[in-house]
Amino acid sequence: MSVHQHKRATASVHCMIITISDTRTEETDKSGNLMADLLTESGHVVCDRSIIPDEGNAILSKLLEVSKQENIDIILTNGGTGIACRDVTIETIQPMLDKEMTGFGEIFRMLSYQEDIGSAAILSRAIAGVIGNKAIFATPGSSGAVKLAMNKLIIPELSHVANELRKDK
Repeated sequence: MSVHQHKRATASVHCMIITISDTRTEETDKSGNLMADLLTESGHVVCDRSIIPDEGNAILSKLLEVSKQENIDIILTNGGTGIACRDVTIETIQPMLDKEMTGFGEIFRMLSYQEDIGSAAILSRAIAGVIGNKAIFATPGSSGAVKLAMNKLIIPELSHVANELRKDK
């Protein structure tokens, strides 16, 4: 156990998972299922899940709704982060952020390059930050990206992030 790990609280965090896709269904939402499984295995609570289309208004509306829910600490999205015209997740979330955690996207791309997809990481977009008193982590929709982000970045810091945001309440 490193010096940093023992200082982290391990309190259970209440999460909302949003899959952003024009094609996924509950049956085919492999990345949403993976997020839910990894959170549950880590002792966190998945309060709700949703699949919404990759459309700015749908994303904005859902995030505004969830940001007002008292029982949710952290919002996790997957999908809609590519560079195609239809991919508007990042463009929708970024202006909503009160604070951006720039390190998330930077480190995610570094890890993607080193451990997963090599030079294709230059196409990889991910963002994290704070909307009101909730943190949001937006990852690509591939299960490899979700697994990497969850295991290497999100789950190790989830309780820490939630505790920092609770200081403001």
